[in-house]
Amino acid sequence: MPCVAIVCKPHREELKRLLPELIAWLRKHGYEPVLDREGAGYTASAPSVDRADLPKQCPGLVIVLGGDGTLLAAARIFATVGTPILSVNLGFLGFLTEVRLADLYATLENWCAGCHSLDERAMVHAILWREGAEVTSFEALNEIVVSKGDIARMGEFAVELDGRSVARFRADGVIVSTPTGSTAYTLAANGPILTPDVDAMVVTPICPHLLTLRPIVVRGDASLIVRIEGVPNVALLTIDGQQGLELHLGDEVRCCRSKYKVKLVRLGDTGFFEALRSKLSWGEL
Repeated sequence: MPCVAIVCKPHREELKRLLPELIAWLRKHGYEPVLDREGAGYTASAPSVDRADLPKQCPGLVIVLGGDGTLLAAARIFATVGTPILSVNLGFLGFLTEVRLADLYATLENWCAGCHSLDERAMVHAILWREGAEVTSFEALNEIVVSKGDIARMGEFAVELDGRSVARFRADGVIVSTPTGSTAYTLAANGPILTPDVDAMVVTPICPHLLTLRPIVVRGDASLIVRIEGVPNVALLTIDGQQGLELHLGDEVRCCRSKYKVKLVRLGDTGFFEALRSKLSWGEL
């Protein structure tokens, strides 16, 4: 039977009831479910593996039961294999996880019938470069953030675009965002909202010392470098608000468009602007 992977948000009591029902429904319709370890804590009625190993099961669909954070974690894992993701909102805002729990089985019926479309979202690829060598690399659906540590003093950063100097400034940090991430941390830092199909990235200073230093939108195929030129105690690199590591003085974070895309299953016609209105109250009187 074709495999369906299920990725679960931890500490959600409704999963005790939901998961056995969903597993039974999938098997009735000819699919074999496999859970991540978080889901295995709520039921033993399906096999489970570590979340990072779910792509090895070759699922035809990923069902995310959680909020946007759970979806972001799943997106980074499954983008490399191109598995479509159907996200069900068990979180709070749920900007990306558009399916309501009450609509789960109707949505799955439409999936089985082929009545769906795939919304492909661009990712950003980031390489940490230190002392002339690559240290590690990441993929992000929302954003890459370079920021100062926990001391309330600004850091010093430099930004380059395609080998040319853009700016040197003092701030709490810098966000390099995809169009999808323009409605996340970038929006909170007064960045612009981009529709998901725009071929671009957004560079947004976080609380800059100069009020004239505004966010900029660059080409999607641009090559960006954010360099650490001064920090009060420590600097951090954060990926989608979930992965992070400490940076050193002189480190460079090199960002460009990822070769991977996240495929989100869309079955309704609500669209991006409906999500803006309903989730963020954007454009309403």
